[in-house]
Amino acid sequence: MTNHRRDRVRRPGRRPPFRDPKPIILIVCEGEITEPGYFNGFWRACQNPRVTVEIADDHGVPKTLVEIAKELKNEGLARAKREGDDNLAFDSVWCVYDVDDHPNLHEAREMAVANGIELAISNPCFELWLLLHFRDNPGMQHRDKLAAMLKQFDPEYDKHVDYATYEAGYSEAVTRARRMDQSAERRGDSGGNPSTRVYLLTEQIRGEAQT
Repeated sequence: MTNHRRDRVRRPGRRPPFRDPKPIILIVCEGEITEPGYFNGFWRACQNPRVTVEIADDHGVPKTLVEIAKELKNEGLARAKREGDDNLAFDSVWCVYDVDDHPNLHEAREMAVANGIELAISNPCFELWLLLHFRDNPGMQHRDKLAAMLKQFDPEYDKHVDYATYEAGYSEAVTRARRMDQSAERRGDSGGNPSTRVYLLTEQIRGEAQT
């Protein structure tokens, strides 16, 4: 008896999950209020819901922050593999923290590089990035001084951030932060005070190439 099964037209299998061209981004923050408030407002303004903002349970140690990011990244990969859906894995994982007087900064950076985790570090603090939405490089400052300077432009600022207050100055903030970054590189003081690389993360959320 002839077997005709091989001659049958196969029905298409289950369609693979749709893959949005925008990367799926995970942001792990050291701060509980300021940074999550800014980034959640930012991705909504950019209409990019493929951004997840996590607040680290253990605060104040960059190395621990990177360890948490590594764990979340691996969990996403395992979930994507288990369910056969690449949309469940993160394409890009970022840690956002301040320099301040933190220990183990070098170890945190090495661990991040080894695990493909990006760093958006501000020196001395995230308030520098916020301030750049309103004015140019303030020079080397203590974090308390930067917070006081910021309140001159955002009187409501007290750790809480409404992104709408900062939105108009975003492009200028990117230009200023990039200029500071390049200046520090020329001085041989990459990452020195003052500097912030938060713009690399925000530009990725916007879908712009990092430069």
